[in-house]
Amino acid sequence: MKKLITICLLWLVSAQTFALPKVEFTAVNLADHKRIVVFIKDTQSLTGIAAQINQESSGQLLAAIANSDASTKFGDTQIFYGIAPFTQVSVIGQGDEPLTQASLQALGGYAIASIPANLQEQAAIVTDALNTKVETPEAWLALGAALRDYHFDKYKTPSARTLPSDLLIQSNDINAAKAKYDKDLKHMAEGIYLARDLASEPGKTMYPESFVSQVKKAFKGVKNIDIDVLKVRDMRKRNMGALLGVGQGSVHDPRLLVISYVGAGKKAPIALVGKGITFDTGGISLKQNKGMWAMKSDMAGAAAVAGTLLAVAKRGEQINLVGVMPLAENMPSGDAIRPGDVLTTMQGTTIEIISTDAEGRLILADAVRYAQKEFKPSLLLNIATLTGSAVRALSDEYAAVVTRDWQLTEQMMAIGKSSGENVWPLPLHPNHFDQIKSDIADIKNSGAGNPGASIGAAVVATFIDKDLPWVHLDIAGVDWLDADIAIAPKGSQGWGVRFMDQLVRESLKSDE
Repeated sequence: MKKLITICLLWLVSAQTFALPKVEFTAVNLADHKRIVVFIKDTQSLTGIAAQINQESSGQLLAAIANSDASTKFGDTQIFYGIAPFTQVSVIGQGDEPLTQASLQALGGYAIASIPANLQEQAAIVTDALNTKVETPEAWLALGAALRDYHFDKYKTPSARTLPSDLLIQSNDINAAKAKYDKDLKHMAEGIYLARDLASEPGKTMYPESFVSQVKKAFKGVKNIDIDVLKVRDMRKRNMGALLGVGQGSVHDPRLLVISYVGAGKKAPIALVGKGITFDTGGISLKQNKGMWAMKSDMAGAAAVAGTLLAVAKRGEQINLVGVMPLAENMPSGDAIRPGDVLTTMQGTTIEIISTDAEGRLILADAVRYAQKEFKPSLLLNIATLTGSAVRALSDEYAAVVTRDWQLTEQMMAIGKSSGENVWPLPLHPNHFDQIKSDIADIKNSGAGNPGASIGAAVVATFIDKDLPWVHLDIAGVDWLDADIAIAPKGSQGWGVRFMDQLVRESLKSDE
């Protein structure tokens, strides 16, 4: 019976895939399109197609702008109806600064947010007046529109679900824009959709085995991919006591999912390691009920790693990339680990458990050691919804970044700015390692004092070779938002896919 239930749940979790909006790049025919989005940099005069709209409406558009609160402030949106012969004209400010990849994505999100859902017609987005030096800006704008168009409503009745939008994006270079989107940025959107899908699933249907199943389905037919799944017996052979310990309180056994993409021969890969706690009750150190439902997304780091691998592999980058995703459900039970227990890791380092709710660093300990031993990476990045401390320090504006050298930190901050997923540094001080010394084991999983995010990073750092470039991302404040933002509806953000994808792009540039 248990096997039958598992099979049914695996079918349910993979029964629906979420389609991206339909995107077409071509010229806008004002006779055919009556719902149009334009971007302005001046409220007094219009240029290009926006000027044509004003002319065809006998000056109604400029008059409407003058009689409204419309401004050129970035993202400011005014929607005008009944400007004959147009049904709807959305006017969005593009700001005073030249538009970057990140701001173009945001404008795409604002554009699609101004268009009614389940529209039974194609809406047109006009891009001829964009102030930018970015190549194929229409494609980046389309990416932002796709990201905002995401909906997780598979558990709603069919009549309450939202259909993917149908967009025409005006382009002066149709072939270049189409190639950039279809062969590159569309795959990034698919990776982010995958990450959001995984993190949005209820804990009942998203557990280690079903996570593996859904990811395998997403990678079916993708070239140069190898997928390996370590089960309990494999972990025992490798003495992965930390990962096994966290998962032993659940009826769902832990897994270690490893995805390798080979696009550059025998060159050392970049390793991405993502925390995959499919549901976090806190274990014996039980969390309060308030907000515990959101712990279904405590595997957002692993989900982002899977999404990044999908994006990079589908566009066929000439790089080697490996994703390591330790997966476990942290539950209280008669078999669960207790505060005061000691776990032995793959590295041989022993960890005293102070709190079973500081479990993410435990599964990362075995995962980062495995990644180093098996793949000998040139750089290792781990990403996790690790600490409330990072949320209190940085809110939902930044993810926390910790490295061992400032130059690498600066590189990560630049990558964050380019990608649109910003990071801010937190320290890693020798005292943080003193705080995790244990009286009965090598280290403990939680230290005294307030720098919780740095303490979590110090635990992970204990398992990272000191000469290996290492980046620690704590995304606890940014992975799940309670309100819409430009490029995402509220809920799971798929945070980290854009950041790690940009890391890959920058690595390829440095190799040229």
